Amino acid sequence: MQKTTYSIKDLEVLSGIKAHTIRIWEKRYDLLSPERTETNIRYYNDDDLRKILNVSLLVRHGFKISKVAQWKNNQIKEAILELNHSGSSDSDYVDRLLMHMINFEDIGFVRIANEVIEQMGMEEAISKVFFKLFEGIGTYWQVGSIFPAQEHFVTNILRQKLIVEIDKLGISNERGINILFYLPENEYHELSLLFYSYLAKKYGYHVIYLGQTLPFDDLKKISTYVHIDYIFSAFIHSVQKEELENYLSELKALFGDQKIFISGGQIQQHNPQLPRNMKVVKDYRDFKKYLH
Repeated sequence: MQKTTYSIKDLEVLSGIKAHTIRIWEKRYDLLSPERTETNIRYYNDDDLRKILNVSLLVRHGFKISKVAQWKNNQIKEAILELNHSGSSDSDYVDRLLMHMINFEDIGFVRIANEVIEQMGMEEAISKVFFKLFEGIGTYWQVGSIFPAQEHFVTNILRQKLIVEIDKLGISNERGINILFYLPENEYHELSLLFYSYLAKKYGYHVIYLGQTLPFDDLKKISTYVHIDYIFSAFIHSVQKEELENYLSELKALFGDQKIFISGGQIQQHNPQLPRNMKVVKDYRDFKKYLH
């Protein structure tokens, strides 16, 4: 089995420690001992990555690099565990989840995810920790520091957690308002949609959840069977502005009397012309204002 290797740029992105600083720590404290390619370029292994992540966490908590660099791995591990027992900040949780993600350590990842949810509740856990994790994943993806399986690993665990929390809310319609949640065809990034549906259900709305990659013809059929008050969709997968605006025009023609909420990076990027019945949701706080 081929081992994963990392460039010094990967270590910089994943740890938050500048490449220049990593080089100084290597030279001054012998913190890492990277191997080199035939062209003399540094490369690192999983143990190196794990060490720099742990060291960066300790340094952010006030430990001196000159002291930490002299510790053996078991001493670093004990210090990390001590930090965990004394309480973790939001950024600490993100760092710890990241380490488990990189190594596909599902037991550790789930344990921390459960701890975060128990301490904060699902709404704050998603908004303060898990979404920040995904913001980081987006950066790591851009520089090639992670591969798709790692993102899928995290997404599927958190998706399961959200579904459990949604199920706990049961089915009700305190407000007498039906909200349809769905993603257009070829759109698979479901986690944020699930979270928004969780918020709607939490605040007393009746949720009709249709999930990923829904054909437009199915939307037409649904509108003849079920009364819909609000629609919520997200556009994350890359799409041309003209194609996006055409889709939104068709959506408006189908649901001209309903309020339509839209979100996602493609909306922010293209800033499309919007029909009057459409509202852009910038983040979960924005959506909560409409729900109250």
